[in-house]
Amino acid sequence: MGLEIESRPSELPFIERVWRSRSEDVSRMMSVATSHWELVFWEHRGEVQAAVLGPEAKASPAPVPGDAVFFGISFALGTSMPHIPVSRLVGVNVAIPDVTRRSVWLKGSAWHVPDYDNAEAFVRRMVREGIVDLDPVVPAVLGGAAPDVTDRTLQRRFVAATGLTQGAVRQIHRARQAAVSIQEGVPAQEVVHRLGYFDQPHLARSLKRYVGRTATQLSRPDTTEPLSLLYKT
Repeated sequence: MGLEIESRPSELPFIERVWRSRSEDVSRMMSVATSHWELVFWEHRGEVQAAVLGPEAKASPAPVPGDAVFFGISFALGTSMPHIPVSRLVGVNVAIPDVTRRSVWLKGSAWHVPDYDNAEAFVRRMVREGIVDLDPVVPAVLGGAAPDVTDRTLQRRFVAATGLTQGAVRQIHRARQAAVSIQEGVPAQEVVHRLGYFDQPHLARSLKRYVGRTATQLSRPDTTEPLSLLYKT
């Protein structure tokens, strides 16, 4: 009962994670802040829908259709759609029209609807068709490299490719990591030390903003309003 979520990483550099879920006896979830945009498909009462979900700069409650099945592709940072700038997607969902169980229209042609096991093949075709692109500067910076561009150019390209600043991405990732650690039983004071928070009040503010939960609430999961996808990076 509640919201059952399964996910896996991907070896494809364009994909951060692939996930699927099923809802039962739940009408709302806490959508945790995320720096990644997603392509999501879901079926509810025989109707199939799809949408592009933009990055979310803070946690917020979101409705969940009961007895629905979901599948999503979370795209890697730096991956974007040239025809829909990521900066315009922050906190926004864009519905994809004319979706059926078998097909979805993209770039003027019908595509087979992807699933949990063939997401990579779907994204490879998106790359070939020019629907998604990857700015190599973003993964390079996240990997610790120092690209040969000015700081202003780097920040501009980072925001253009992710919709968020480097600082915002770091804060979101740290809060998500903190939440996972607390769920695993790590004491809050230890989390403060490990992740470089100033003190426990600093951690508490970060969790409330980006995860929508206190440390105490994270240690006692709420099945009536579950969290969206959280995973250990």
